Amino acid sequence: MIKFLTTLTLFLVSTIVFSQSAFDKFENDENVTAVIVNKKMFEMMGKMKMDASDKQAQQFMSLVKKLDNLKVFVTSNAKVTNEMKTATDRHLKNGNLEELMRITEGGKSVKIHFRPGAKDTQVKELFMFIEGGPKDKETVLLSLTGDFDLNDISLLTEKMNLPGGDDLKKASTKGKK
Repeated sequence: MIKFLTTLTLFLVSTIVFSQSAFDKFENDENVTAVIVNKKMFEMMGKMKMDASDKQAQQFMSLVKKLDNLKVFVTSNAKVTNEMKTATDRHLKNGNLEELMRITEGGKSVKIHFRPGAKDTQVKELFMFIEGGPKDKETVLLSLTGDFDLNDISLLTEKMNLPGGDDLKKASTKGKK
């Protein structure tokens, strides 16, 4: 069942679904890999039949129902990286997002911000910007919206194999403190 869920999830994540945001210009850029999953896809995933004894799969399906949009943009192009930085700065300024954490290690810079919900660990938007280190010059911009708990992020990154997943796990661990 886990293999089926993983295969289906990877298929769904690889399907590009159009939606509008400040980052739409990156969708059709030949120097950018874009993955966009909208609320309807998450709703469809949430309706899949699961083995009632598989608690991790049940937790994942419960989380998926709380998500609205996932947008991931990846590039190795320096010009596009600068455009992503500008769009990120604008989004952080206008989106009322709070810094969750920053990591700088070996030339790699990771910035994770969020728009809080009603409770301490509740999140309306999780936003991450990663600039690669000396070995990996990839830049990753990720936005996840919905109404979910920060503690659920590690499960999501594990199941969907998101870029920057290890960094998101660190943020999830921080949210548990």
